[in-house]
Amino acid sequence: MKAHPSSWRSVGLALALGMCTLQAQAFVVSNPPIRMTPQGTEYMCGGSGQAEAAFMETVAPRWAASFQFAMNQGSGERSRVTGVKLVVRDAYNGYEALDVMADAPHLVARLSPGRYTVEATLDGLTLIQQVTVVQGRAATALFVWPS
Repeated sequence: MKAHPSSWRSVGLALALGMCTLQAQAFVVSNPPIRMTPQGTEYMCGGSGQAEAAFMETVAPRWAASFQFAMNQGSGERSRVTGVKLVVRDAYNGYEALDVMADAPHLVARLSPGRYTVEATLDGLTLIQQVTVVQGRAATALFVWPS
């Protein structure tokens, strides 16, 4: 018995739709929201889950500054931390460009080119780093607290 061509089209269409549905489900990851400080600086926090961490690593080079937060677990192991108070000030005039609570272990921000003093506080312990933002190149800082 020979199959009717329209039935093959129906089967092909059903398979194609099924594949699209599977692919869409496999890649559905909601992006963390882009937020804005009262000073007008855009930033985004993310990286709590594995997929979101991969997303943040992918987008970080497109932002002016990238900050990551971790706790030293010994033997070279680190765990990601959240709840970090992050304050970014212009190193020359003290202007506060960013003052936020990072609710995820990775924060990216759209800072203007310049030199900044960055204070990251977790459980009362403040770590300080200098960061220089250059047009077209992402500045990065990793803050690691002792266990």
